[in-house]
Amino acid sequence: MERSEKELKQRLRVCVATCNRADYSKLAPIMFGIKSHPEVFDLEVVVLGSHLIDDYGNTFRMIEQDEFDIGSKLHTIVRGEDEAAMVESVGLALVKLPDVLQRLAPDILLVHGDRFDALALATAASLMNIRILHLEGGEVSGTIDDSIRHAISKLAHYHAVCTLSAERHLISMCEDHSRILLAGCPSYDKLLSAHQRDDYADIIKSWIGSDVNEQDYIVALQHPVTTDIKNSIKIYELMLDALISFNKKTLILFPNIDAGSKEMVRVMRRKGIEQHPKFRAVKHVPFDQFIQLVAHTGCMIGNSSCGVREAGAFGTPVINLGTRQTGRETGENVLHVRDADTHNKIYHALELQFGKRYPCSKIYGDGNAVQRILKFLQSIDLSEPLQKKFCFPAVKECISQDIDHILETQSALAVDLGGTNLRVGIVSMKGKVVKKYIQLNPKTFEERIELILTMCKQAMADAVHLNCRILGVGVSTGGRVNPQDGVVLHSTKLINEWSSVNIRTPLSSALHLPVWVDNDGNCAALAEKKFGHGKGVENFVTIITGTGIGGGIIQHNELIHGNTFCAAELGHIVVSLEGPECMCGSHGCIEAYSSGLALQREAKRLHDEDLLLVEGMTVNNKEQVNAIHLINAAHLGNSKAESVLHTAGTALGLGIVNILHMINPSLVILSGVLAKHYEDPVRQVISQRALLSAQGTNIKVSELEDPALLGAASMVLDYTTRRTY
Repeated sequence: MERSEKELKQRLRVCVATCNRADYSKLAPIMFGIKSHPEVFDLEVVVLGSHLIDDYGNTFRMIEQDEFDIGSKLHTIVRGEDEAAMVESVGLALVKLPDVLQRLAPDILLVHGDRFDALALATAASLMNIRILHLEGGEVSGTIDDSIRHAISKLAHYHAVCTLSAERHLISMCEDHSRILLAGCPSYDKLLSAHQRDDYADIIKSWIGSDVNEQDYIVALQHPVTTDIKNSIKIYELMLDALISFNKKTLILFPNIDAGSKEMVRVMRRKGIEQHPKFRAVKHVPFDQFIQLVAHTGCMIGNSSCGVREAGAFGTPVINLGTRQTGRETGENVLHVRDADTHNKIYHALELQFGKRYPCSKIYGDGNAVQRILKFLQSIDLSEPLQKKFCFPAVKECISQDIDHILETQSALAVDLGGTNLRVGIVSMKGKVVKKYIQLNPKTFEERIELILTMCKQAMADAVHLNCRILGVGVSTGGRVNPQDGVVLHSTKLINEWSSVNIRTPLSSALHLPVWVDNDGNCAALAEKKFGHGKGVENFVTIITGTGIGGGIIQHNELIHGNTFCAAELGHIVVSLEGPECMCGSHGCIEAYSSGLALQREAKRLHDEDLLLVEGMTVNNKEQVNAIHLINAAHLGNSKAESVLHTAGTALGLGIVNILHMINPSLVILSGVLAKHYEDPVRQVISQRALLSAQGTNIKVSELEDPALLGAASMVLDYTTRRTY
């Protein structure tokens, strides 16, 4: 008798608390494992949450059918299925749990996932000095679930995670690595052998119908998104419409008990889903049968974690709707329709996915999770101090708060890669160029990168003395740029050896700062948006008139890049079929008429024909004839020079008329060294050639001195205020 009592005391007393059908599917394999080792473990089972509600299937019965003794049943759900009811349910659970936990006195409590019920469990246990093992922490899925999951992780003493990414997330959240087990998902232990079951056809017939074959039906399971209930109900309605149109037999499960579920059920009943001949609406399917249905379905649709996790074990095609699972690791079997805003989009996804098969995925487990978790439980030393310790990263230096820190100016490093010069500037949040550095642009890639780094490092050193905090680096360059990857795809002929070049990586690696890269025309538009005439304007176009002609388009407050990042190549709008050759290889582009190079070309031609100089003008033999000479000659009455400028202004005006007719902006901003010379000709052409409704478009000349630098800086500075382009 004494010996048996001693052995009982040595056993690890494990309490498993389950709140709903979903978490039980993950906890049941562990519970079976614990039960199979009575010499090591003493199992206590607590049931609460939606398990005990008739509308959700009274799923506690499946626990009893699995022959587990339920030690305590706690009615903790306050009905209402809205945000307030969720809060009240947590409060009710916190009122009832202390008595149960005090009576059971477990050595360790197993809590799963990210439900509000689980948060109540973890809160009560931590306050009562009970060790907590949290299952499936560290994952990312969007909605309020993320916040709840991470909160439980901070309360828990031990963690059993499913993926390597989840493990890394917990480590980055300062959890002790030695208390994290990379186990895999417990439900996968059962899933990976599920295909061996021979009676799946009978299960399909019992739940879907006797006339339904394997892979010729759909499983639908959609839950409300508590942080965006209105939109999630809209998506649910669109999903039902798409399923009705798709006209395949569908098993649809009722949503879980989160806020918004009542409204979703109303939508389902309004559409007559429960009476529809193609649908079978159910509140609950036993997990071992449910996974057979998922394994052999033609497609699974909705936003359940089962779709992005368990379904991958069978290669089942899945359509994931909305944002509820955003951030989850998924296999190639999942097609995401995050912006599920139309019935047709969901219907098209069904056409793409239905009937496909994919390779089986083992992202979430290899079938040995339970074995690992049981060993982990046995390794827990109950004599260790209960106080949880966090592994904070080392802090090299403690910076006290002082007046210099308070007055520190948030700033950006801006790089302007021009055809002749390379410029770097320190730009403040208010658009002031605090300090500028200029060097000739080297000819080779290696020299160019080396010089950019040298200049940036010098600027960063100077920024310390100027009391500027550098937040990142923005790069403005000519040519076609992929801003998402920080790669110059095709540059202008002015900048040699600068195509298919990754600028972001070498700069970010060397400077240890985030780096943004974009086309100089787009940067000019961003500069106007943040610091210039475009501030507060929803739709406008910026046109740069300099060595070349470029620009940027802002539509609905967003910068337009285009499908292949070729939008806003405004200099290559063709205004004449027989015009002069452009540097792009075409003829008759605006740039071939109106750019600084085009004016320089015409100035040289007139000079060679002795038609440029008039009284009061001289050109030194060593001096290169350029666009300024042409402009001066025109101002002094040279009719030939006036004709060239008139043609250039007309060409630019015609191009702008085309822009007005295509995108109808409220404002056109002329930027660059030639802008003021083109303002009047452009206005004249618009008044003569534009449609009446477009003639009133506002035309302004930029007042910004360094639009390329300011635009490059704005990419960095806008990020700090969470603006993205």
